[in-house]
Amino acid sequence: MTFTPENIFFLGAVLIFASIIISKWGYRFGVPTLLLFLFTGMLFGSDGLGLEFHSHEDAQLVGMLSLSVILFSGGMDTKRRDIEPVAAQGLMLSTLGVILTTGITGLLIYYLSQWTKLDIGLSLPMSMLLAATVSSTDSASVFNLLRTQGIGLKHNLRPVLELESGSNDPMAYVLTVALVDLIVTAGEFSGMTLASKIVGQLAVGGLLGFLCGRALVWIVNHINLPNPSLYPVLVLSMILIVFTFTDLMEGNGYLAVYVAGLEAGNTRMSYRRETKTFFQGITWLLQIVMFLTLGLLVNPNEMLSVWLVAISIGLFMIFVSRPVAVFLCMLPFKMPAKAKLFLSWVGLRGAVPIIFATYPIIAGIEDATFLFNVVFVITLLSLALQGTTITVCAHWLGLATEEPKEGNEFGLELPDELESRLSEMTLTEADLVGGNLLSNMHFPEGTLVIMVKRGDSFIVPNGQLELRVGDILLTIRHQDVNIE
Repeated sequence: MTFTPENIFFLGAVLIFASIIISKWGYRFGVPTLLLFLFTGMLFGSDGLGLEFHSHEDAQLVGMLSLSVILFSGGMDTKRRDIEPVAAQGLMLSTLGVILTTGITGLLIYYLSQWTKLDIGLSLPMSMLLAATVSSTDSASVFNLLRTQGIGLKHNLRPVLELESGSNDPMAYVLTVALVDLIVTAGEFSGMTLASKIVGQLAVGGLLGFLCGRALVWIVNHINLPNPSLYPVLVLSMILIVFTFTDLMEGNGYLAVYVAGLEAGNTRMSYRRETKTFFQGITWLLQIVMFLTLGLLVNPNEMLSVWLVAISIGLFMIFVSRPVAVFLCMLPFKMPAKAKLFLSWVGLRGAVPIIFATYPIIAGIEDATFLFNVVFVITLLSLALQGTTITVCAHWLGLATEEPKEGNEFGLELPDELESRLSEMTLTEADLVGGNLLSNMHFPEGTLVIMVKRGDSFIVPNGQLELRVGDILLTIRHQDVNIE
């Protein structure tokens, strides 16, 4: 079956609907949603129900669009105050860690090509290119599993993983594109030129991301649109502008949109809540579309010829490359060995390596199809082996904690820029010893009770309200008020 204007909307809707239903089942068993989305695409693909999709160019376009929005949204959700204490660790993993993983894995692939009976036959540059495409991790998918099962992490591991997952894709992209250029030009530029190209792309991407993020916030705060619903759409359009403009300036567009999102998420911006809500929905949609597209693109029959090679490389990355890179990167920092082991285990491969694997195919590089199939199998192995054991590993290493509660029972939030915060308390018998009227309660100066939840009812209180055990009080107070 081929895609036509008559059936593409129906088939697309069916695929998205099926993916969401399947992901609900997967949550119960701790299966990463990414793996389920990929399998759904493969199920409906040419070797499954017969949908024909073989355009690597279209898949790459879908991936670029999706990653731009996903990285910006991830930047917006990252709190600067959380990542500042672990910024050095996260950036070390996302830069040097990616380079080490590429180098160690690339040498292994080249060794397997030259001195074993495995049918690989890749040159050193091609070996390094294969390693570079799978060098970035999709640690963000870990959080879906941890949040679903209510698990937090000790030793500030969560912000380390958030920063690494948001900032390591640009490094892997730069390495992949640079190695593709090196192979296409038959090595006409030196290693020094390659290094300067990498540094230049990251520097331009980071600078333009910061400046464009500032410009985005200024425009949103001053444009004064008549319809509030247009603000998220405006931000979406500016994300694509930032990505494209940075790419035209020979910078790293992925890094630029992530930095712009980080700047927008940690600066006072009008309609922030509406914008974040919009991007939560659009991010999920784009993730589903991206994973389904990649699942449709692959031919499972072709993977059978590379499974032994791919599994050998994948297991080496899981048990050697990633741990070595993590332990070397964490040498300057005080971190328990168990925390380093966990960081090593959550080096999940996701959709990004598959998207990067389309670049050699589009460039017309020999053996690019072989490389693409190997990358796909490695991704499936990583998600199946590591993705399904994340929570078990966290408990086994003694790193799991109860996840802090997000939000409150009232569904109310205050803008981050206000110097006040909401909190709630559940009344006990001890709280009502001095009397059961609200006026009998003693709160710190500057604290105001603004709402009471009793069962399923919400009450706007006054001083004569009779309180009961189990009532939940929503209070607002200045940040500096000490309630202990």
